[in-house]
Amino acid sequence: MSTPGVDGLGEAVRVLRRWQHDGAPVPLHPGDLGWHWRSGAETTARAVRTWSRDGRILAVGLLDGPGLVRIGIAPDAGQDEELARRMADDVTRPERGVLPPGSVAVEARWDGVFRELLLAAGWDLDEPWTPLRRDLTEPVADCGVRIETVGPEQVHERVAVQRAAFDGSTFTDERWHAMATGPAYADARCLVAYDDHGAAVATATVWSAGPGRPGLLEPMGVHRDHRGHGYGTAITVAAAAALREMGSSSAIVCTPSANAGAVATYRSAGFHQLPDAPDLRRTP
Repeated sequence: MSTPGVDGLGEAVRVLRRWQHDGAPVPLHPGDLGWHWRSGAETTARAVRTWSRDGRILAVGLLDGPGLVRIGIAPDAGQDEELARRMADDVTRPERGVLPPGSVAVEARWDGVFRELLLAAGWDLDEPWTPLRRDLTEPVADCGVRIETVGPEQVHERVAVQRAAFDGSTFTDERWHAMATGPAYADARCLVAYDDHGAAVATATVWSAGPGRPGLLEPMGVHRDHRGHGYGTAITVAAAAALREMGSSSAIVCTPSANAGAVATYRSAGFHQLPDAPDLRRTP
């Protein structure tokens, strides 16, 4: 296991791109690192862990908060017992520098030895998440509202909607610009939806993993003063259309299962609900 540093983040993004494929559980995506990049390259580097053998990265972890690590794994490594035992040891022992003591959680959405080891060690199934996917083989219909792709001149509107959509949001113009400097954003777009009066009402960011691979929608939000008018569905449809234009094979998203409104919005935008994927939690 290692912490790659700023110079190694590009390789972590590249391997996550290669690991994306349709039919797999919604995994850690290069867009997850890209969205984290709003805090800056150095902060993102400190939050990344990689597990490698003979110079090849086999798993990538993202410390998404003080007590949660989100892990993606190479498609051919899910049953690698040596790797799984090393990863389980690293996330279980605080001195290894992944998770602190106390109540902590692991997001690992693939079935395999790693999850089995944590469950056998007394970890419990935690908060369920609902993954959803929309196939992009066919064209996506117009969403019915005006959509703009965010450039530097629209950043203030993008930020304002984000802050009005999520209580406690710390998003700022500076954080958008930091995010836009990351390698993952080279294959991303921020979108803003406008109502008939020209007010910015909803926003979403989409992250491509390259042609023929699933693209991620993260985040999506509707301004608190404009909810209940279908703008969440509209911006989600527009996000799917943007990913198709970028060559994505499908659009994927994952939301807490308890957020029934979000699940309903994605379904109304043509996303197919997949089986829930619970995190794993260690409670002292």
